[in-house]
Amino acid sequence: MEKINLKVNGMVCTGCENRVKNALMNIEGVKKVSADHKKNLVTITLKEQIEQNLIEKGIENLGYEIVKEN
Repeated sequence: MEKINLKVNGMVCTGCENRVKNALMNIEGVKKVSADHKKNLVTITLKEQIEQNLIEKGIENLGYEIVKEN
């Protein structure tokens, strides 16, 4: 199983974490999502290969910013 770790700006509370979890769990192929607003981290466990940009769009559509690491 593949894991994707994303740095996400804009989450400020557990409500934000839950919004991200609920949105991403609706994407086909996502097995598990954990979000931590204190660390600005979202970890997604996949049950099948899917495009990472689908996950990023799901987060950005909620108004949060994906931090691209160089």
